[in-house]
Amino acid sequence: MGHAWEADPSALFERRLGKSAEELGHSDGKDDCPDIWQLDNGDIAVIGRDLTTHYAPRLPEGVTLAADERLVVIPGTMLSAAKPDIADA
Repeated sequence: MGHAWEADPSALFERRLGKSAEELGHSDGKDDCPDIWQLDNGDIAVIGRDLTTHYAPRLPEGVTLAADERLVVIPGTMLSAAKPDIADA
């Protein structure tokens, strides 16, 4: 059975939301680059540290992770920097 929403693996990276990790001082430009991108289909891709195993046992009530989902963490400043690029609902 499918999910109510399915990610489209053919979607392409369209534009960065906010600033790069390097611009925010969260990367040395080599291998640790959290990021937020809007895909060409409107979905959002988040690159961050996979902390699924750390948080899964202590998720708030009503929050679940499917077997094919991962909980990633990014610096809070990255989301704050992306705020002007995110349309209001």
